[in-house]
Amino acid sequence: MVGCAPTTQPRGWSGGVLADGKLFLGSMEGKLVALNASGGAQFWSTTLETTKQGSSFGCAAPPSSVAIYGTPAVFEDLVYVGGYNGRISAFNADSGALRWVYPREGNLEPIVGGLIVALGRVYFGCSDGKVYALDAPTGDKIWDFPTGNKVWATPTIDGNTLFIGSFDKKLYAIDATTGKGKWENPFETQEQGAIVSTPLVYNNAVYFGSFDRYFYAVDATDGHLRWRSEVEAGRLFWAKPIIYNGTVYAPCLDGKVYILSAETGHEVADAIDLGSPISSSPVLIDDAVIVATEAGKVYSLDTKTNESKLLAELKQKILAPLFASDGTVYVHTQEHETLYALDAQTGAQQWSVGLTSK
Repeated sequence: MVGCAPTTQPRGWSGGVLADGKLFLGSMEGKLVALNASGGAQFWSTTLETTKQGSSFGCAAPPSSVAIYGTPAVFEDLVYVGGYNGRISAFNADSGALRWVYPREGNLEPIVGGLIVALGRVYFGCSDGKVYALDAPTGDKIWDFPTGNKVWATPTIDGNTLFIGSFDKKLYAIDATTGKGKWENPFETQEQGAIVSTPLVYNNAVYFGSFDRYFYAVDATDGHLRWRSEVEAGRLFWAKPIIYNGTVYAPCLDGKVYILSAETGHEVADAIDLGSPISSSPVLIDDAVIVATEAGKVYSLDTKTNESKLLAELKQKILAPLFASDGTVYVHTQEHETLYALDAQTGAQQWSVGLTSK
């Protein structure tokens, strides 16, 4: 999944975010793009500033473009995006005009995960092993929190607590205001258990999958283990899970969606095998979990029967997280980079738009 990009074009698998009728996502050309959510017409696009490209994925992207792997975030009149060049940029959501860049000079290490905005701050993890909080209006750094290894995960916030995993195999709970650790000790997984999956908070527990091929639930208050899945997946967990009516739907790179009790971790139904790795984080629409595979197929999983239905076969690689609104699911594909808007019930294509310059 994490392969080298062709030397002639950048790579990225940005998801999208919706706000005030606009869709914002990062393109494979290193641009932040604003589209009309109704029909896909482009409002504006702007190229991220380029000063440095790292090679944490084992290959270097072209110096003329910035790969965007994380999903942007929107707060008030600004849209925020992190680049693989190690910079956070804030743009005016209406015009695309650059408001600020962090750091002001130079670069951090590559930023792979997405951003979240809460409490007037922008939070993100970085390959330098730190979690950062910036002032959302100005981009001034408020605090940073060190972990023991690089951070590719997207944080989750619940109340005043930020949860995020690291390549050091640990899950951290951080006070979102002060930047101090809230647990006496971070929770640690098994030997190969790096955490890049976005955690999910439900009923005061934090749920996440790990590179050790197990799925976990830990107590949100003190970080003690509630359960580790009895089943060991065939490959690592990358995508964010979904929880609905007390049931966890955990997509995995082995091509299966594991169906577990949120309370006990026991399998409540056989895993659904979709036949291709699942890197893309799913979405919940009504009582259906919408899942996309790397092979380009989009499925609807019925949470009442735990059966799958093929919605669409796009025949393009899908790595980016899905996003949805008002019964429409948006799918950002890799080959011929295209954004599709699909009816979540029927799979009918409402519109599609190419994101690569002609």
